[in-house]
Amino acid sequence: MKLITDWQYGLALLAAPVLWGGLLWLAAPQPSFDWVLLAPWLFLSLVFAQPVMEEIVFRGWLQGWLIKKEWGSYSLLNISTANILTSVVFVSMHLFYHAPLMALLVFIPSLLFGYFRDRYDGWLIPCILLHCFYNAGYFYLYAPVLPAQ
Repeated sequence: MKLITDWQYGLALLAAPVLWGGLLWLAAPQPSFDWVLLAPWLFLSLVFAQPVMEEIVFRGWLQGWLIKKEWGSYSLLNISTANILTSVVFVSMHLFYHAPLMALLVFIPSLLFGYFRDRYDGWLIPCILLHCFYNAGYFYLYAPVLPAQ
């Protein structure tokens, strides 16, 4: 299956602006754009390095390990048990850096990333690209707490 012609992957990409502009606005209604110019290396780290590392650990290692369990491949609406458990852990880890509501909003994208990991038989590139795209919009619109200049 080719990623470029996968209509479900296209829908997942289109869902990102809905998440940024809708759900996130409800949780953090003060978008800020100028911080990207003040901290470009931080932005690049949050948009590229962090998603790559997280996808290797969560979708590559943890979900890969869980899917091999007898119960790990059971699915509900094509979402595997391994994906659900991985997403719960993923959200839990975000509680260290985000307010509870913001961490909970990570659950649906996490399920999407995991869905494409399963759909593409463990190939992480679709997950990584989606995660980078989701992070780009989120961190562009909603600035992290930056140290005082």
